[in-house]
Amino acid sequence: MTPSGTAPGRPRRGLPRARLGVDLRTALGVVGVLLAWFALAFVAPAVVALVTGGTPWPFLAAGAGTAVTGLLLRRLTGERPPLGVREGFLVVVVVWLLVPAFGALPFLLGRVPQLGHPVDAYFEAMSGFTATGATVLTDVDGLGTDMLFWRQLTHGLGGLGIIVLALAVLPRLRIGGRELLRSELPGPVEMESLGATVRGTARRLWKIYVTVTAAGVLVLAGLGWAGLDRRMDLFHAFSYATSAVALGGFTPDADSARGLAPVTQWVLCALMAVAGVNLLRLYRLAVLRQFRAGARDEELRLYLALLVAASAVLAAELFAAGAVEGLGGVRHAVFQAVSVMTTTGFATLDWSDWGTLAALTLLALMCVGACAGSASGSVKVVRHLILFRFTRHELEQAVHPDAVLPVRVSGRVVDNRALRSALVFALLYVLALALGTLCLAVDAGADAPGTGAFTALGAAAACLGNVGPAFGELGPFGSYAPLGAVSKVALTALMFLGRIEIVPLAVLLRRGYWRP
Repeated sequence: MTPSGTAPGRPRRGLPRARLGVDLRTALGVVGVLLAWFALAFVAPAVVALVTGGTPWPFLAAGAGTAVTGLLLRRLTGERPPLGVREGFLVVVVVWLLVPAFGALPFLLGRVPQLGHPVDAYFEAMSGFTATGATVLTDVDGLGTDMLFWRQLTHGLGGLGIIVLALAVLPRLRIGGRELLRSELPGPVEMESLGATVRGTARRLWKIYVTVTAAGVLVLAGLGWAGLDRRMDLFHAFSYATSAVALGGFTPDADSARGLAPVTQWVLCALMAVAGVNLLRLYRLAVLRQFRAGARDEELRLYLALLVAASAVLAAELFAAGAVEGLGGVRHAVFQAVSVMTTTGFATLDWSDWGTLAALTLLALMCVGACAGSASGSVKVVRHLILFRFTRHELEQAVHPDAVLPVRVSGRVVDNRALRSALVFALLYVLALALGTLCLAVDAGADAPGTGAFTALGAAAACLGNVGPAFGELGPFGSYAPLGAVSKVALTALMFLGRIEIVPLAVLLRRGYWRP
């Protein structure tokens, strides 16, 4: 046998292994398999197009192109070694770049007027799959039912993909996933008790995700059937429930959640709050009935406390400004606090018109996020908790240099690897936010209209945190359409970075990654 594992004289199948530090055959083979499975998603909107009198061929053509690409990559790579740490970084980056690219094809092939430019179509698809909710559409009602369905489905598929990312790939890379869900860290949640393998755990979490989504659809549709919200037919129920559980923000209506009945808004608020909880913790609470473990979870307690505090601040600001009154004001304040902190992006009021304190509160919530192990974007509550405990630890260590003072979360010691991971991520997050804001400000100064300094910061924070709407013309009832191509590309990149948690791309950009 030769060192490559093939018999002498026998032709080697697939692509040759590149003389690099990463096995391209393995990485591209995994990408091919994932694309082949992703191609099946185009069947559902094609069926919807047939039922509603639309044209299914844009979806069928996009699905065929995706399948051919995936199978071709799988064929060319042939037999390959198992996925390693280096290959995992490449898979994460390539998949989250390619899936929105293929997902944008129906918009282009269907010649959707508002998404006819490739930059706009890719922006919308990236926003959907990363569960961001930012849009370049100015007339959502102008889309056909089939395109609206596909747009909403990208949120659901993105939410499932986030679970795969968090449990199947990121744990190998030691930047998220299991590293933030293990019993040694903030949960405390023991992965082994939920499944012996990552695949088994992911399957259980998918069941939770699908169950919560289905329950949301039934409850919302029930409100429509009962006459409590006549706008809530089955399609709208599916759309809003999918967005709420995926913590996305796309809706089939231009006014987001503003025109919904108060009871519907409360249901959506509850769905978002539940979806923002660590899914493993949610499994333990709902299925295993381990309520004491939930009460000891400091991340969950801080998550709920921040929601209450932010709701109180927003309510006080709205009442003081005379913008709202009565219980309706409380509902609007709670809804916006939950929507922004969970990075969903639904809106019942235009928060661009609120006061300075409310705007700064919402901007801060954009940089907080929900719990680790959810579909939320942004920094996540647990990282803030770790960084706060680490800062306090360093201050105490300065006073008592000889004392042994471990950093603890939920009563468990946080190891140095997790501390370094949180610090590196926070640094890269701030750097990406600053560069994104600078890019928007420079482009606005050149030829893009309506982007002041605060609006640029809000847009960068909203897209990097996968929140969606920002402030001003880019607010919840506005659109990113007025921005120039450079700004749209920059915001698309921020959405991508926020979803993959920055580190994989930063690793790929290092020269040492490609060396043997």
